[in-house]
Amino acid sequence: MSVIEKIETAGAEGSLLPSTVENLKVWASADFLPAWTGESIAELVEKGEWDELNDRFYQNLAFGTGGIRGRTIGRVSTSVETGTLSEQGTPAHAAVGSNVLNDFNLVRATIGLFRYVKQYLDDNDRHDLPRFVIAHDVRHFSRHFCELAASTWCKLGGQALIFEGPRSTPQLSFAVRDFNATCGAVITASHNPPHDNGFKVYFEDGAQVVSPHAEGIVDLVNQVKLEELPLFLDVDITPVITLGEKADAAYLDLLKEMVVDTEVMEAQAPKIVFTPIHGTGAISSVPVLKDLGVEVIEVPEQSVIDPRFPTVKSPNPENAEALAMGIAKANETGADVVVATDPDADRMGVAVRNRDGEMVLLTGNQIGTLLAEYRISTLKDAEILPDDGGENAVLIKTFVTSPMQEAVATWHGLKTINTLTGFKWIGEKLAGYEAEMKAKLFEKEGLALDYDACDIWTKADLMLDYSTYFVFGGEESYGYLATDKLRDKDANAAVVMFCELAAYLKAQEMTFSEYLDSLYLQHGYYEEKTINIYYEGAAGSQKIKNILESYRSNPPKAFGAVKVTGFTDFGKDEIIDADGRKIPPQDFYFLELSNGYSFAVRGSGTEPKIKFYVFGRSDLTDPEEIDSVKSKAADEMQSVLKSIDADARERAEA
Repeated sequence: MSVIEKIETAGAEGSLLPSTVENLKVWASADFLPAWTGESIAELVEKGEWDELNDRFYQNLAFGTGGIRGRTIGRVSTSVETGTLSEQGTPAHAAVGSNVLNDFNLVRATIGLFRYVKQYLDDNDRHDLPRFVIAHDVRHFSRHFCELAASTWCKLGGQALIFEGPRSTPQLSFAVRDFNATCGAVITASHNPPHDNGFKVYFEDGAQVVSPHAEGIVDLVNQVKLEELPLFLDVDITPVITLGEKADAAYLDLLKEMVVDTEVMEAQAPKIVFTPIHGTGAISSVPVLKDLGVEVIEVPEQSVIDPRFPTVKSPNPENAEALAMGIAKANETGADVVVATDPDADRMGVAVRNRDGEMVLLTGNQIGTLLAEYRISTLKDAEILPDDGGENAVLIKTFVTSPMQEAVATWHGLKTINTLTGFKWIGEKLAGYEAEMKAKLFEKEGLALDYDACDIWTKADLMLDYSTYFVFGGEESYGYLATDKLRDKDANAAVVMFCELAAYLKAQEMTFSEYLDSLYLQHGYYEEKTINIYYEGAAGSQKIKNILESYRSNPPKAFGAVKVTGFTDFGKDEIIDADGRKIPPQDFYFLELSNGYSFAVRGSGTEPKIKFYVFGRSDLTDPEEIDSVKSKAADEMQSVLKSIDADARERAEA
């Protein structure tokens, strides 16, 4: 029996999904693909690895609005895929499949992006050579994918620029603007498991693509045929430009600009433990911190670049386990702060020492709130922001980020903008504010200027006078930004800002916990928790879909004795932000409960999971009641979390 016949038989018996059979037959009969692809499919079919084949072929890997992300290594690898492993465990080939990130899907994405960019330039009567900057992190196949994308771009007639080695995601965002590129991409899967990788796309403003570019790119990527790909599979980087030290220096200078109070940094530079968790963080953060006088103690085992992330279960700085080695090093050396960045250095997690000498973890919401408060207050002290905040200053956060940050901004007189989840929406806001400033400046003064060439203080004056000045932005998932010179979350900059805050608190003889408690006494006690429910593979995808669709068709009415008092469906209801702009529709729900709590529901755009974000607030004015209020709130939170989780798991199986 031939491979095709075995596939058809497995489909008839129900072992393979109909869509898997269709996609598998196309790939198995594609004699224009490299021979090893057919050998891999034949091996999986011969062994009856039907679940593996379903996961690999039940759909075409979707190029979403921000790019693609998925497995590069299957749960079951074939002998030809594995080949001879590299020293760091990278197989010879990325997994074969229509639903995995491999050479074929990487080339397909690059071709579609090029065609969109070329059409965009032509439609706007711009005759620029399509310029594409690509960065990559430390993951399996990251360098190969970077060079493959650059080679493909040049073969298509564009100009490609790459870095000499791994670089962080925020540096890519900065480089797109710095080199006047038409677009950019970073090869990364952020803090996903080691078997994943991705292709994250940016447009010429340095932000991840949004409408209408996103839909246009997706459409053209989907039109690329399988038979078009082999022409580009052989990598030739001869025409590719490799960026050198000058490119790095410009980004490092930006990081130093993040310090508002240089005097406190000089006088009270902190002693910190830093870990990049085997990723790119140390490439930029460590040299900048040392230049600023910070005493940096690295975690040797985790400073080694390794795509397997061997010292952690997950390279995610929001997980306590990922900071365990850093905390041990802090206790060994007497450091008061542990700072960790994820593999592509766009997220930062921390542990800080409390008054009892114990190291405690701060959540992403807490870190963002502390940085927002400190930065707003310090900008006022420096007379960059007016004392009343000014009507043209803004804090931007996602809907699923702590409402405490809005309370802080409001108290200081700033406007707050809530966006959908994902930093691309914050980037879109920054692009709009920049365009508005340039238009008004030209209209009123007859001036055109190179905005990117201005220092951050000149930019502040321009934006306050002619548009909206972005003071700080963030999301609960440990991402922060405080400049519009790049348009994505930046862990390298966050490390610098957090060290400045550490220096300030050291000067005040105050711990981070005490600083946070002072804000609770001012604004009330806020608590936030998340529930992540993972559903892997084709079957898991359906369960996530079940939950999301049931929330729309049959919204929850109550969770035990707690009733649902408000339900907002972002996919159907019209939501207007504080700028008067309509929020794009999305499968995202926000519920209000009778006990004063609220929560949001959304499917993750980067991992096979559904997420619930739960928020609570308690009145607090008496310092003597802090512990009791926190304890009571924790009990209530656990009750709410348990009810939401149980309800979701029932919906998944419906």
